[in-house]
Amino acid sequence: MKGLELSERFYHEAVRPLLSGVAHAAGRLGSGSDVLGLDDDVSRDHDWGCRLTLLVEAEQIKRVDELLEAELPADFLGFPVRFATTWDALVRHRAEVASVEGFSLSRLGHIPTSPIEWLLLPGQSLLEVTAGPVFHDAAGEFTALRERLAWYPQDVWLYTLASGWTQLCQELPLWHRAGGMVLQGRIQKHLIHLAFLLEKRWPAYSKWTERWLGLTEFGREFLKLDWEAALLALHARLRSLGLVTAPATEPFFDRGYITANSAVAEQLYAHIQDPEVAALPRGLGSIEQWCDNSSLAFDHRRRVAAAAVYGATLDNDC
Repeated sequence: MKGLELSERFYHEAVRPLLSGVAHAAGRLGSGSDVLGLDDDVSRDHDWGCRLTLLVEAEQIKRVDELLEAELPADFLGFPVRFATTWDALVRHRAEVASVEGFSLSRLGHIPTSPIEWLLLPGQSLLEVTAGPVFHDAAGEFTALRERLAWYPQDVWLYTLASGWTQLCQELPLWHRAGGMVLQGRIQKHLIHLAFLLEKRWPAYSKWTERWLGLTEFGREFLKLDWEAALLALHARLRSLGLVTAPATEPFFDRGYITANSAVAEQLYAHIQDPEVAALPRGLGSIEQWCDNSSLAFDHRRRVAAAAVYGATLDNDC
């Protein structure tokens, strides 16, 4: 049984009958490979099982949590209902109970309203709010939030695309002169991130990055390509969207090889209408495009300090 099926049945058959009269939303949200549907038998060795997120009014959280702890059975479909996790050694039920705001802030640190706030959110954090299935949401509050977080505002998206192409322009010439494992990895990372951007799909963290991209038709074929073909495939998508007309590549001085054409990035930047986005440092992009340190990228309080990279500051209470 896959984790999502277990969670859905756990909600409908064991949890929902206990919540009569309690307004709530429910889904399999947060962390875990099963949220993305990527779990397998190996996944069951930790943090897998009867997991669920229940979103209720703030004043109901304690009562609902205690009710579930008291009334849920010991097992469901042969799986324990109470178990420890890697972040909590206490053996207890794993139907997380929170408010919509509390849950969202626990994953994101802030609800983005400005370009820089969007750029400081890694895809994995956004997936923990937007990717998993929602089993019930009568009020629609959480569903509305997920729709709002589904993708970047247009100009922020254009900025990340332009920045990703700029990074390719910076790295690709080095490959021809001193290609090695480090450069190969960096170039592949830039290419794959651009593919996610063009698919308008939040990237999963490194364990599942390629599997998650490969679930799309474009991504499945893209991952089979060498870097030169991948570059051309990305460029073809940009052209098909009417975003660029410049060729994908250009000669690198007189050295006899080609690199990514910087005019492509310039044409992408030129589409940006929002003055705040247009003023951002070129070539940075989102936090995932310049930082791969998990201790920073997935700690929202540290990310607040990272706003300085864009020449800005954010409220420390974010």
